Amino acid sequence: MKMHANQLTVPPQTARTLVDEQYPEWRSMPITSIASHGTDNAIFRIGDRFTARFPLRPGHADSTRRRLESEAEAARELAGHTRFPTPEPVALGEPGAGYPLPWSVQTWLPGVAATDKDPGESVAFAHDMADLINDLRAIDTRGRTFAGKGRGGDLRTHDAWMETCFKHSEQLLDVPRLRRQWKNLRSLPRNAADVMTHSDLIPGNVLVSADRLAGVLDVGGFGPADPALDLVSAWHLLETRPRQVLRMGLGCDDLEWERGKAWAFVQAMGLVWYYLETNPVMSRMGQRTLERILADESPA
Repeated sequence: MKMHANQLTVPPQTARTLVDEQYPEWRSMPITSIASHGTDNAIFRIGDRFTARFPLRPGHADSTRRRLESEAEAARELAGHTRFPTPEPVALGEPGAGYPLPWSVQTWLPGVAATDKDPGESVAFAHDMADLINDLRAIDTRGRTFAGKGRGGDLRTHDAWMETCFKHSEQLLDVPRLRRQWKNLRSLPRNAADVMTHSDLIPGNVLVSADRLAGVLDVGGFGPADPALDLVSAWHLLETRPRQVLRMGLGCDDLEWERGKAWAFVQAMGLVWYYLETNPVMSRMGQRTLERILADESPA
């Protein structure tokens, strides 16, 4: 079932044809479709070294190419700055074989996504996440600040989207309680300067091995943002005790911690209703995140 209006379809034969035509040196490598709970790309493994990612949302080829080039630059900047492996850009493919957009090739990372192997009770995993976020924050912003329209800037700019989510969630969630929660979260002040962040530390972007962090995916959003943004991982990934371990490892004060909760809230509210039928794993992730947030509701 398609997740988005006019979503593109990428059959395995299309991926095979595009790889063979544009990168003939890989013709001998098998191409395997990778089952993923992600929402933005069809993913194929090329041999045992590479991953091809084909955007699913329709768009203009030129704007898609600019976005993929920007994501590749972000991946190159991040590479080697943390002890946890991240994908590195390999190539940028062109439209063809009936597929209308540019597409990308990255290095393949071993491991199991946290959507399939839940690390939520692992204290060791929480320590790893704290190390990762501290490493990201230590990277020089080079004077850059948040310039996006999504999560990572001013919480209040998400009011209209939250209203849309509340209206679509009335038969799914305790919307009156969630509205009260948002009223408290949206007004949290911002005091800290931007730092470098991953920006989307959800279970599908985190690789796990033996209850430890084995790698980090989808690094194209790496860039400057609210330091609290990567704290979404506390609510998307961790249960109560490991969550507190993460907080101690990052030295978060109450304000930063609550702002992290706010960003997780914004993301989770959109997942539950939007992907209810088309991506149940993402919908359930959003619901579980909201349950964790409400269970930790501040008395104020």
